[in-house]
Amino acid sequence: MATLNNTSIKGGGVITPVENTLSASDTLVWDQNTPGAILVLRNPTGGALSPSIAGAQSSNVAVPGVGPVSVNPLAVGSIAAGATRVIPLDSRREFLQGVITITGGTGLIATILHYG
Repeated sequence: MATLNNTSIKGGGVITPVENTLSASDTLVWDQNTPGAILVLRNPTGGALSPSIAGAQSSNVAVPGVGPVSVNPLAVGSIAAGATRVIPLDSRREFLQGVITITGGTGLIATILHYG
Protein backbone atom coordinates (compact mmCIF):
# COMPACT_ATOMS: atom_id res chain seq x y z
CA MET A 1 0.00 0.00 0.00
CA ALA A 2 1.53 3.28 -1.14
CA THR A 3 0.71 6.78 0.08
CA LEU A 4 -0.13 9.02 -2.87
CA ASN A 5 1.81 12.26 -3.29
CA ASN A 6 0.05 15.61 -3.71
CA THR A 7 0.88 18.57 -5.97
CA SER A 8 0.37 22.12 -4.72
CA ILE A 9 -0.75 24.56 -7.41
CA LYS A 10 -0.72 27.54 -5.05
CA GLY A 11 2.36 29.12 -6.65
CA GLY A 12 0.72 29.41 -10.05
CA GLY A 13 2.65 29.34 -13.30
CA VAL A 14 3.46 26.11 -15.10
CA ILE A 15 3.41 23.18 -12.69
CA THR A 16 4.49 19.60 -13.29
CA PRO A 17 2.11 17.45 -11.24
CA VAL A 18 3.16 14.36 -9.32
CA GLU A 19 1.59 11.30 -10.95
CA ASN A 20 0.99 8.18 -8.86
CA THR A 21 0.45 4.75 -10.41
CA LEU A 22 -2.13 2.95 -8.29
CA SER A 23 -1.62 -0.54 -6.93
CA ALA A 24 -4.27 -2.86 -5.44
CA SER A 25 -4.66 -0.55 -2.41
CA ASP A 26 -3.31 2.97 -1.89
CA THR A 27 -3.71 5.69 0.73
CA LEU A 28 -4.79 9.18 -0.24
CA VAL A 29 -3.74 11.99 2.12
CA TRP A 30 -6.00 15.01 1.95
CA ASP A 31 -6.21 17.94 4.35
CA GLN A 32 -9.90 18.86 4.45
CA ASN A 33 -8.93 22.39 5.49
CA THR A 34 -7.25 22.90 2.11
CA PRO A 35 -9.96 24.11 -0.27
CA GLY A 36 -10.18 23.19 -3.92
CA ALA A 37 -8.48 19.79 -3.82
CA ILE A 38 -9.03 17.71 -6.96
CA LEU A 39 -8.30 14.02 -7.59
CA VAL A 40 -7.68 13.14 -11.25
CA LEU A 41 -7.81 9.44 -12.22
CA ARG A 42 -6.53 8.53 -15.70
CA ASN A 43 -6.74 5.02 -17.14
CA PRO A 44 -3.78 4.19 -19.41
CA THR A 45 -4.48 0.43 -19.21
CA GLY A 46 -6.09 -1.68 -21.90
CA GLY A 47 -9.34 -2.29 -20.00
CA ALA A 48 -11.96 -0.57 -17.86
CA LEU A 49 -11.33 -0.19 -14.11
CA SER A 50 -13.83 0.58 -11.32
CA PRO A 51 -11.98 2.04 -8.34
CA SER A 52 -13.56 2.56 -4.94
CA ILE A 53 -12.57 5.27 -2.46
CA ALA A 54 -13.32 4.77 1.23
CA GLY A 55 -12.68 6.81 4.34
CA ALA A 56 -12.08 4.61 7.39
CA GLN A 57 -14.36 6.77 9.56
CA SER A 58 -17.12 7.36 7.02
CA SER A 59 -20.30 5.38 7.50
CA ASN A 60 -23.55 7.34 7.70
CA VAL A 61 -24.69 10.93 7.41
CA ALA A 62 -27.93 12.11 9.01
CA VAL A 63 -30.12 13.68 6.34
CA PRO A 64 -33.09 15.70 7.69
CA GLY A 65 -36.37 14.06 6.74
CA VAL A 66 -34.61 10.93 5.46
CA GLY A 67 -32.49 9.61 8.31
CA PRO A 68 -29.07 7.99 8.07
CA VAL A 69 -27.62 7.63 4.57
CA SER A 70 -24.56 5.45 3.91
CA VAL A 71 -21.58 7.31 2.45
CA ASN A 72 -18.99 4.57 2.40
CA PRO A 73 -17.42 3.74 -0.01
CA LEU A 74 -17.47 6.32 -2.80
CA ALA A 75 -17.97 4.43 -6.07
CA VAL A 76 -16.22 6.24 -8.90
CA GLY A 77 -17.84 4.05 -11.55
CA SER A 78 -16.18 2.39 -14.50
CA ILE A 79 -13.29 4.28 -16.08
CA ALA A 80 -12.82 3.05 -19.65
CA ALA A 81 -9.38 2.51 -21.17
CA GLY A 82 -7.96 5.92 -22.11
CA ALA A 83 -10.60 7.82 -20.08
CA THR A 84 -10.15 10.25 -17.18
CA ARG A 85 -12.34 11.08 -14.16
CA VAL A 86 -12.03 14.26 -12.07
CA ILE A 87 -13.28 14.20 -8.48
CA PRO A 88 -13.54 17.48 -6.53
CA LEU A 89 -12.69 16.20 -3.05
CA ASP A 90 -14.46 19.05 -1.23
CA SER A 91 -17.80 17.90 -2.67
CA ARG A 92 -17.20 14.35 -1.38
CA ARG A 93 -16.10 15.34 2.12
CA GLU A 94 -18.50 12.97 3.93
CA PHE A 95 -17.09 9.98 2.02
CA LEU A 96 -13.52 10.88 2.98
CA GLN A 97 -13.37 10.85 6.78
CA GLY A 98 -10.31 9.26 8.42
CA VAL A 99 -7.68 7.29 6.50
CA ILE A 100 -8.69 7.29 2.83
CA THR A 101 -8.02 4.15 0.78
CA ILE A 102 -8.38 3.66 -2.98
CA THR A 103 -8.88 0.05 -4.12
CA GLY A 104 -9.72 -1.59 -7.45
CA GLY A 105 -7.66 0.86 -9.49
CA THR A 106 -4.46 -1.06 -10.22
CA GLY A 107 -2.72 0.72 -13.09
CA LEU A 108 -4.66 3.99 -12.88
CA ILE A 109 -2.63 7.20 -12.78
CA ALA A 110 -3.76 9.40 -9.88
CA THR A 111 -2.91 13.09 -9.55
CA ILE A 112 -3.99 15.11 -6.51
CA LEU A 113 -3.98 18.87 -7.02
CA HIS A 114 -4.58 21.39 -4.21
CA TYR A 115 -4.05 25.06 -3.33
CA GLY A 116 -2.23 24.37 -0.02
